Amino acid sequence: NMNSAYARLLQSIQRIIYQEGFDGSNPQKKQKNILRIGIQNLGSMLWGDDICSSDTPKDIHSLTKFLYVLRGLLRKSLSACIITVPAHLIQNKAIMERVTNLSDMVVGLESFIGSERETNPLYKDYHGLVHVHQIPRLNSLICDVSDTKDLAFRLKRKLFTIERLHLPPDLSDTVSRTSKQDLAESAKLLSSGCGAMAIGKKHLDF
Repeated sequence: NMNSAYARLLQSIQRIIYQEGFDGSNPQKKQKNILRIGIQNLGSMLWGDDICSSDTPKDIHSLTKFLYVLRGLLRKSLSACIITVPAHLIQNKAIMERVTNLSDMVVGLESFIGSERETNPLYKDYHGLVHVHQIPRLNSLICDVSDTKDLAFRLKRKLFTIERLHLPPDLSDTVSRTSKQDLAESAKLLSSGCGAMAIGKKHLDF
């Protein structure tokens, strides 16, 4: 069995797909290319699910059943769906692994609020990091993993932008005196060594 809220949501999505002609069987009422579906906080108490509040939820497979059926609907229609999941609240890691396996693309957002990076001047132009856990790969049994590891996001008034994380060079005056002394001593050693080589041998072969 499936959660009643998930079942009603699937019925609503299926009805829109068929009535609006996104399944290809009927002509579209309006000239549209693709049906875009957005679902927020899937798996939370808002949907009557208890996977975020218990280590041993009553119906541990309800969310994965919903995603499995939804994936079949999307494959057979001109539809795409983006889902947000409160992963930091889901205590059972096995559930998150199943959710990842049933998804084409998985992206995680790490906010700087409440962390040390919030006050770090190196990250002052950004509001958080973007972690790409999985990207889609067509005609393959294994999902590809992105090589891009340095993505960050920033929030503007009406925009959510994702860009490569470019950290400026550390030009601050926080270098300790001991490190400066070490650099000075190493410079003296290098200069004295070069002077000794020059005195011992005037003609150098290159």
